[in-house]
Amino acid sequence: MRMSELFFTSLREDPADAEMPSHRLLLRAGYIRPLGAGIYSLLPLGMRVNMRVTQVIREEMNAIGAQEMLMPVVHPADLWRETGRYDQIGPEMGRFNDRGGRDMVLAMTHEEVVTDLLRKLISSWRQLPQQMYHFQTKWRDEPRARGGLIRVREFTMKDAYSADRDEAGLDRSYQLYYHAYTRIFARLGLKAIAVASDVGMMGGSLAHEFMAFSPFGEDSLVLCDGCGAAANRQVAAVRRDPGPLAPAEPLKEIATPGASTIEDLATQLRVPASMCAKAVFFADRDGRLIVAIVRGDDEVEETKLTNAAGARDLRPAREEEIRAAGMEPGYASPIGISGAVVVVDKLAAATANMVAGANKAGYHFTGVNLGRDYDATVVADIASAKSGDACISCGGPLRIENGIEVGNIFKLGTRYTGALGATYADEAGVSHPIVMGSYGIGVGRAVACIAEAHHDEKGLVWPISVSPFDAQVALLGANKEPKISEIAHALEAEAEAAGVELLIDDRTESPGVKFADAELIGAPWVVTISPRSLEAGGAEMTRRSTGERTIVPADQVLETIRAAQTRDREVIEKELLTLGYPPRHAARDPHPAT
Repeated sequence: MRMSELFFTSLREDPADAEMPSHRLLLRAGYIRPLGAGIYSLLPLGMRVNMRVTQVIREEMNAIGAQEMLMPVVHPADLWRETGRYDQIGPEMGRFNDRGGRDMVLAMTHEEVVTDLLRKLISSWRQLPQQMYHFQTKWRDEPRARGGLIRVREFTMKDAYSADRDEAGLDRSYQLYYHAYTRIFARLGLKAIAVASDVGMMGGSLAHEFMAFSPFGEDSLVLCDGCGAAANRQVAAVRRDPGPLAPAEPLKEIATPGASTIEDLATQLRVPASMCAKAVFFADRDGRLIVAIVRGDDEVEETKLTNAAGARDLRPAREEEIRAAGMEPGYASPIGISGAVVVVDKLAAATANMVAGANKAGYHFTGVNLGRDYDATVVADIASAKSGDACISCGGPLRIENGIEVGNIFKLGTRYTGALGATYADEAGVSHPIVMGSYGIGVGRAVACIAEAHHDEKGLVWPISVSPFDAQVALLGANKEPKISEIAHALEAEAEAAGVELLIDDRTESPGVKFADAELIGAPWVVTISPRSLEAGGAEMTRRSTGERTIVPADQVLETIRAAQTRDREVIEKELLTLGYPPRHAARDPHPAT
């Protein structure tokens, strides 16, 4: 590819609205351009990276026996009504009517469609197991798109699905994808770990997210260095000690002027924050007021609360909604009120004689005990894990890191096949629902995460597996030295025959502009051909990741690139072998013949 022909413009200044390095550099280096909030065009450089990421994923999916297909992006709403998700999902789903007035939706994911195919195509145990996947556009109307390709509204996802006879088969499929994902992210140059996660709108019994560490990540990961336990804070459970049992004290109302926060209350009464009941108020899509009670030294984890309350689309409650239920903001508690869903954290429920609001300004109760003074609709773990909390598995201290989700896997079980009637007949002719799993990777988000992990102050530094070109060739002084153009033409022809992709900068720009663009674009090698390099013996090759420079004869440039690619691939395979993953998972078919 000649750079003079490339549909490309670089930016010399950082875009004002780009906070994350990946967003800033992908814009500056001419990989992407925004069309609207959370909607991006991939320019040719971005498309090439996207295609290379897609190819790595495709190779690993094919290696475990998954079959590539393609499902539509527009779905009849009735299919989503059959599973109940049409009404469960809020405004993030794109809904419209076709010209015949039929309700339609834009695909957020494809569980309904693949299950519809299973009920039409699978009838016998002899047809199972099945593994299938596709790359398709998804639409999720995110309320707050951010981070360039990290959180968008339109995106391409690789979603795969497994279909098995039973839970044992699903276990094998789940492990197969777990291993394949480990290989995928290693090949993409991502340090990703699997953490336990919430099943969310997907449903099912178990889920893991593959997380790439990043200070800009929106997810908080709860990690134990002692035993290796890892979970998203949305679902992380920890060991909590309520302290010694104490006899119930009498309920007593006391004046607490100006103590409308836990900090002020604890200071005024000279009690630890852990003895104060913190009330946090939410409303859901169904109009219910939800009162969450945690200890004053804890925070409410909204995902846990959502699951405990069976809520949809939680939002902070407004003051008028709180007062309408008989509570006073700043001095509120569920004592003496009715008509609200009261969810109490397990630790708060086990703590005796707490301080809680008296539901009138300037007053609190002491000696508050669950069961005597107020009742809970639900008692559940709804508190966020904190750094230093005890690991639920080994008791060791936990730490919190930020991460970005790059992939997820779900045990769906019969969540969809039961609703849609996708069954198979066993050897005895008895009908059973097919058991499913779902496995996703956002391609654009993977590109952004790779950019987050591989850049420096000058620009992007792509791994060989995903770089848009294997090398960028800067021609300097070609207008004065004809031999430079001759070498470039020969190198271009040789590269095309060898399957090595070069971006040749034949523009009339200054050397400074060419080098600045090469550093922004971030190909693994920058090859400079100039009168000075020719005088020194050939072409100057600079490894973008290290800055190491060497002069090689022009006819050895491609050999040097290929040798480096081979070494890099060997390093990845060695790392995977160290982790216990053979070259492509040994059991392509995880299910023994019946």
